[in-house]
Amino acid sequence: MDFALDETQQELRKLAADLLAKQAGEDQLREAGLLAVCLPEEVGGAGLGGVEMAVVLREVGARELPALPVLVSSLAISRYGTREQQARLGQARVSTVALKEAGRALADPPQTRAHYSGGWTLTGQKCAVPYGAVADVALVSAAEGLFLARPGQVVPEFASTGEPLATMVFDRTPAEKVADDADGVRLIYMAAVAAQASGVLAGALELTTEYIKTRKQFGRALAEFQAVTMQIADVYVASRALDVAMWSAVWGLDARDVAVAAYHVSEAFRELFTCQHLHGGLGLDVTYPLHKSFAHAKHLSHLLGGADAQLDLIGALA
Repeated sequence: MDFALDETQQELRKLAADLLAKQAGEDQLREAGLLAVCLPEEVGGAGLGGVEMAVVLREVGARELPALPVLVSSLAISRYGTREQQARLGQARVSTVALKEAGRALADPPQTRAHYSGGWTLTGQKCAVPYGAVADVALVSAAEGLFLARPGQVVPEFASTGEPLATMVFDRTPAEKVADDADGVRLIYMAAVAAQASGVLAGALELTTEYIKTRKQFGRALAEFQAVTMQIADVYVASRALDVAMWSAVWGLDARDVAVAAYHVSEAFRELFTCQHLHGGLGLDVTYPLHKSFAHAKHLSHLLGGADAQLDLIGALA
């Protein structure tokens, strides 16, 4: 299968790369249309899909920046929501997705419950919600389906990367039903994490490759040592494998393809140890760029639940 980006996707990648390189803020990203690429045109978006979401998030990951959950919520609402729900989410300044529950894998049935009595309400708790403390609205998974709701009680927390997260507590919180199950948004979320992880590993590979070209030991560049070239080759192979798995996942958002991509995220995290090793003591310096890559890769791997969880999921889907 040819995963080469078309002209529109290449232009989107260039726009995202240029803006993110300038450390553009949320307002600049919104004005450029990056935050609305997955919303339908009828509500002010670009009407693009999963591949375009991945194009932007891969550039986010390459610069070790926090995730943009609005892309996940926008793509999900465009696929499953009504026109009114799409417009409501599009008007929100910050939207997010609340899927994770403490001690449970993403693929496990949610313990959050929805009750109907003249209208839907949610009861339950979600953790590690990106930008949950500042979100105006969230897509929430429950045993009864996917719901659109304003955050209930919010407890701010932070990832090891400094990314703002939150625990959301719903206690008969009013909600609107979007879909009868939340599998669709879960797959979009997992594919989005894989796209960001792909960018993180690509950025770490580029940084490490440049380092071993210039760093000298015993009068020779590190890249001249066979043991070093073999190790950086392993990182390259892992990066390419994650890329292929990720593009396959976002292309069709098939459950098995997404699980394979998630597995490669965990495998790719191991290669960050190789990059740190090749940088020597510098790799452990918290002010050094590679440390940010390592922290982001670890965080993204934990969001998906680790390699064993993905292998279990792949086996269940076989």
